[in-house]
Order: sequence, then structure tokens, then C-alpha cells
Amino acid sequence: MLEIKPVCENCGKLLPYNSSEAMICTFECTFCKDCVDNVLFNVCPNCGGGFEKRPVRPGNLLQKYPASKTEYLKPVDAEKFKSMLDKYKGTDPAKR
Repeated sequence: MLEIKPVCENCGKLLPYNSSEAMICTFECTFCKDCVDNVLFNVCPNCGGGFEKRPVRPGNLLQKYPASKTEYLKPVDAEKFKSMLDKYKGTDPAKR
């Protein structure tokens, strides 16, 4: 089951279950659209994968399958991320 993480891992922006700005990688690393576009350039700093829009969990299922309350705030260290970004920026995620 998809874990609906509540904040952007980089900037801490709130990303509730119905956010249209939440983006995830294949391992469910969660970032806001602004960070994905302007900081990460569609390269996950944790796995090197790309991002897709996170699906919205229907409100009527939240009681049975609640969104996570755990905040995975881990701002990107630009210096450590640089080599991964240089390697993958501009490369289609399917070809990384």
C-alpha cells in the first residue's frame, strides 16, 4: 500500500493526501513539485530515479487506510547531490 507522506522531504512543504503538488519516485520518496522541478531536476537524491505525480487517496478510504503522519524531512545536501545530478540530469529516468 502506498504510504502517503505528509511533507516534502526537502523543504517541509505540507503535502496532504489530496495534494496536487506531491511527487514520488519508485521508492515513494516524496517531494513537492517545486523542489522536483527547481532543485532536483527530476532526479531523486536518494535513488537516482525520476518522479511522477503521487496519486490522491480517495477521502472515503482515509479512515481505513490513513495517510502517514511520519515526516521524512531530510533536506538535500547540494554538494553530495551534485555528482548524482550531473550523472542523471537530462537523462530519461527509464534509461538511468
